[in-house]
Amino acid sequence: MKRALRYLLPFAWIAVFFVPLVYVVVWWIETRYEVPIQDGSFRFERPWAALLLPGALLVLAGHFANARRAPRLQLSRVHDLAVIGRSGLRVWLRDAPVGARFVAVLLLGFALMGPQSIHARDSADVEGIDIVLTLDMSMSMQASDIQPNRFLATKQVVDDFIQRRPNDRVGAVIFGRDAFTLMPLTTDKEALRGSIAELELGMIDGRGTAIGNAVGTALNRLRDSEAMSRVIILLTDGESNSGNVSPEQAAEIARTLPHPLGNETPDGESRAGVKIYTILMGRSDDAPVQQGTDIFGRPMFDRGSFPINPELLRTMAETTGGQYFQVADRQGLERSFHEILDQLERSEMEDTGRVYGELFAAFVWPALFLLVLELLLRTLVLRRWP
Repeated sequence: MKRALRYLLPFAWIAVFFVPLVYVVVWWIETRYEVPIQDGSFRFERPWAALLLPGALLVLAGHFANARRAPRLQLSRVHDLAVIGRSGLRVWLRDAPVGARFVAVLLLGFALMGPQSIHARDSADVEGIDIVLTLDMSMSMQASDIQPNRFLATKQVVDDFIQRRPNDRVGAVIFGRDAFTLMPLTTDKEALRGSIAELELGMIDGRGTAIGNAVGTALNRLRDSEAMSRVIILLTDGESNSGNVSPEQAAEIARTLPHPLGNETPDGESRAGVKIYTILMGRSDDAPVQQGTDIFGRPMFDRGSFPINPELLRTMAETTGGQYFQVADRQGLERSFHEILDQLERSEMEDTGRVYGELFAAFVWPALFLLVLELLLRTLVLRRWP
């Protein structure tokens, strides 16, 4: 009977920890995340991780193996020692740590399965447009007439712009001597902001400025867009001197680009092509460029020659129905983006599907609590002090 009790006690402690913590997890999910525990309200993103759950049995296997290897002293009469040895709180708490670890491993296994809440949206109209940010990464963008320099100021202002367009799909194209897609149209603003934050001058060939190729690449991203309004925001500080498509040709293609749903809405309204908003960084052909720092760590500047062509960018904007801006400082750049925000018309797009929320914290925190409890039991209660 005593031997059976010795083997059953770990399972009793598992039940002691498991039952109340299941109620804690359920309460957390239903109250903190407001997700009812019912079919269709949550899912596991990585159900294959359930293969890790039997790993909790290794905790029990290790416990029983250690119990068998424990040293024993054979005596001729052990009845009195058995009575003494099996009395007291330490004996009943002896298997509590293994019960806590077993349940903690189970909870961490469920957390690894990626529990998520499901918020269904069968059909919802969301206001928004499709926008492609087209960013100049030629070496002239290191000029410091716009602090800290043209390129860094652009990244900072663009980041703020993206956060202010929560309902729009936004993509990004970068260009220098040639043009590349950084991110296709997406509603994942954090991924887009992260990609732009990692950009540095020199990542692509910046020995030229291919404005026509850049606009052409942006148009390819918008060609199949079904949004009522499609927009390109072009930020550059130079004159087009590279590429195999002229900026004028690219602007004309943008103006006449057909809409996938037809050039007229069912209400008879016309669907325009693609509007281009152009922003010229800098006001003169020469600008200060940081050449390093002095012995005191202060920046040292020299003058650089960077030809600009405001008439070209103004023509591109007027051709497509957009607007032209020219900025000479950080404040002017911010004002330009705010004006664009105010002018961009909004269209209704149908947003169908589901939104998922992460629930892993409801499993991780109780598991960490059990692991800390196990540590305290082993070090403060069950430890045999010499």
